[in-house]
Amino acid sequence: MTLAYSPNAAALLTFAAAALLTALVVPVVRRLGLAYGLIDAPDARKQHTTPMVRLGGIGIVLGFSLALVITWRFGGFAELPPSKDQLIWTTLAGALCFFVIGLADDLFALPPLPRLVGQLLVAMAVWSQGVQIGTIELPFTPLVLPPALSLLATVIWLVGITNAINWLDGLDGLAAGVSGIAAVGLLSVSFSLDQPAAGLLAAALAGSCLGFLRHNFNPARIFMGDGGSYFLGFALAAISIVGPAKGLTSVSLLLPLVILSLPLADMSAVIVGRLSQGRSPFYPDRRHLHHRLLRRGLSHRRTVLLIYAFTQWLAALALVLVNAELRFLWLGLATAILIALVVTTRRRLQADEDP
Repeated sequence: MTLAYSPNAAALLTFAAAALLTALVVPVVRRLGLAYGLIDAPDARKQHTTPMVRLGGIGIVLGFSLALVITWRFGGFAELPPSKDQLIWTTLAGALCFFVIGLADDLFALPPLPRLVGQLLVAMAVWSQGVQIGTIELPFTPLVLPPALSLLATVIWLVGITNAINWLDGLDGLAAGVSGIAAVGLLSVSFSLDQPAAGLLAAALAGSCLGFLRHNFNPARIFMGDGGSYFLGFALAAISIVGPAKGLTSVSLLLPLVILSLPLADMSAVIVGRLSQGRSPFYPDRRHLHHRLLRRGLSHRRTVLLIYAFTQWLAALALVLVNAELRFLWLGLATAILIALVVTTRRRLQADEDP
C-alpha cells in the first residue's frame, strides 16, 4: 500500500511510529534482560545502586529502523531522489554497525582499542558509500576537499560525535534527552534547507529518544548501554552530513557542532585531564561535567535538566545562526532565563541551608 505524503506528514509519521514502537519494545527488552541476567552491576564510579538491564539500545534501534521502514512502505520516500534514498539506508546500515560494536562491548566488555578500530572501519565504509564531508562553504568561496582530506574529516566527525554521546551517557536520561534535543534541531534545519531525507532520519531519531525516555528518565528502569549510545551518536553525526546539498555542508555541520559543544567540550577536557596525569584517554573516572555538577550538590534530576536546558539554549542559538529567524532567538533567551532561575534557586537553597 502506497500513499502520497508531504515531507512534513512523512516526518510526523516517522516520529510518531519511532516513539510508539520504542516505548513498546523497551519493556520487552527489559524483561528479557532480567530473565537472562544481562544486567549492569553497580560500582563506585556508577550512579545506580541496583543491577540494571543495559540493553535498551535494542529498543531504540528497532523503533528507529521500523519507523523508517513503515514510512518507506507507505510512500513517505516517494518524493526523494534515488541518491538521497540510498543515503538514508546507508546511514541506517552504519548506525546498525556501530550498535553492534557497542552491543558487543555491553555483552563481552571489549577493550577500547578494538572498539575504536571497529568504529574507524565502519566510518570509512560509510564514507565510501557517499556519507561524506566533501565541500565546505566558506564566506567567499566553497572549499572542495580532496578525497583523502574528505575521508579524514568524515571519520573524525562520525567517530568523535559518537564517542561524545557515549561518554555523556552517565546519568538517567541524559544521553537520550540531549540526543533528542539535537535531533529536533536537525529536523528543523533540514526542512528549512529543503532536505527531507535528513528530516526523516532526524524525525526517527527524535521519536526513538522520546520513546526511550519514557523508561530511562530518572529513576530509570533500563539503560541504553554502549550499543544505544553508539547508535544515537553515529545517527546524529551522519544526519548532519546527509542533510546538506553541496555547498551547504558547513551550515549543516555548524548546527550539531554548536548543539553538541557541551558534550564535545566535556570529552575534550576529560581527555586532556587524563593525558596530563599520564593515563589513557579511555581510563574511566569521574571527571565528566555531570559528575562535577553532582559534586556541587545538584540532584540527579536537576543535573540532567540543567544540561538539557543548556543544550536547548545552544540549539536555539544554532538555529538562529542557520535560519536567522527571530523566533529561535526568543527561544534561546527564554531558555537562558530558565537556566538562570535553576542556578539561582539552587544557590538560594544552599544559602538557606548554611548556618
